[in-house]
Amino acid sequence: MSEQPAVPPTPPVPLSALLAREDLALRQIAGPAGAGTVLHGAHASEMADPYPYLLGGELLLTAGVHFAGADGPASRFDDYVGRIVAAGGAALGFGVAPVHDTVPGALAEACDARGLPLVEVAPRTTFAAVARAVWQLMERARTAELRRVTEAQQALAAAASRPDPVPSVLRQLARRVGGRAVLYGAEGEPIAAAGTPTGAEDALAALARRLASRGPSSAGDTAASGVRLAAYALGAGGGLVLGVAFRRREPGDHAVASVAAVLLTLLTGARQSGSDAARSAALVRVLLGGAPEEVAGLLGGERWSVVHARAEAAEPGPLAASALGAALGSPLVDAARDVVRVLVPGERTPGPLPGWTMGVSAVVEPSRWPLADAQAARALARARATRAPLVRHGGRTALAGLVAPEEAAEHARALLAPLAASPALVETLRAWLSLHGSWDRTAVALSVHRNTVRQRIARCAALLDADLDDADVRMELWFALRHG
Repeated sequence: MSEQPAVPPTPPVPLSALLAREDLALRQIAGPAGAGTVLHGAHASEMADPYPYLLGGELLLTAGVHFAGADGPASRFDDYVGRIVAAGGAALGFGVAPVHDTVPGALAEACDARGLPLVEVAPRTTFAAVARAVWQLMERARTAELRRVTEAQQALAAAASRPDPVPSVLRQLARRVGGRAVLYGAEGEPIAAAGTPTGAEDALAALARRLASRGPSSAGDTAASGVRLAAYALGAGGGLVLGVAFRRREPGDHAVASVAAVLLTLLTGARQSGSDAARSAALVRVLLGGAPEEVAGLLGGERWSVVHARAEAAEPGPLAASALGAALGSPLVDAARDVVRVLVPGERTPGPLPGWTMGVSAVVEPSRWPLADAQAARALARARATRAPLVRHGGRTALAGLVAPEEAAEHARALLAPLAASPALVETLRAWLSLHGSWDRTAVALSVHRNTVRQRIARCAALLDADLDDADVRMELWFALRHG
């Protein structure tokens, strides 16, 4: 089992395509013929031992300078060809003239014996022209492969928008790679499949199970039948794995399968907190008057936290919001204007994510979801003001624990009554106190001008008839804002 390459390599080109170029006048005179030989490049060398200078897959071009005059002992040619084969050379191109009038017969015999294609390069054809032709063919192959990958990605995206997105994505993937695509559960059981069976289903399921048991994000293998296998862990965190079997794998197939894995991660995120039917039932019950604690069981958890997230780059769209939910392990996502809200099961601990600024509430029971929502909003405001990627709401202090919740709430209502008619003043006072009286950071947190903050705080001081520079006053107001 090995990691899949992150970027598809440049596709090789068949030796037959190079031989078909009439302008080069190349002719294969020894070694295996057919479409099986492919070239990854071309390299000219007159070294007697080319082994140290080859990477593998090249067409090695030589004029035979290192062969003295005549053919010489056959063993010399056999040793030379053996070193090329050992280095992974794909074929040998021998230039006729200026050193040799013909290709040495012993060289042709050695290539036949070693299974190395031998190509005669005509006197009028330069090695530079041969090398350029190889790179031109490789560039055309790469352009065609990129076009194929782009078309496959577009087809997969269209399949993801169909009414039956998961089966549609699997069908499109199997068609585009000419193989079989299977979605496996956490225990390695097939959930859905598409494409023609390859006879390597057991080996593919075994690879998926190995990957699900805390393996890398992707892995590859080869079945005993020669079928190429690949597996991709879906990022929703529930142990789901996409398995793909290829009869003849192309360089861009990994990129195509990776896109399918990302789409399936988003589409299967709902499996982490209950099925679509259960979530639909929970919504209906809430709309018909059910209390949150009565429906939370349908969503798959008893304690939850709320996350408020804001994209750093631009206003998040539905796809970005879904991707955020998948990363947090929850399909319960609300993309409201410029803030995305996610209800996360309590056993998960949200961490910072690139491109997002987040505020996380305390873990609460469903009856306190509205409180957690407010906590997450305040935590996000503080994260933005302090330019932190993530801020968590702090737990209750020891002093607060000495006061009964009912008494604390009553005291808070009485103290803050002069501000009750102006939510903007209350929110400004809360942000200003949480940021230790910083005008600039409060302005950033509330997305207002710093002069607006000053005016609102002055208005709060006047309505409350309090000196907001007094530490005792600030502490009492902060207590009231926390428990009001």
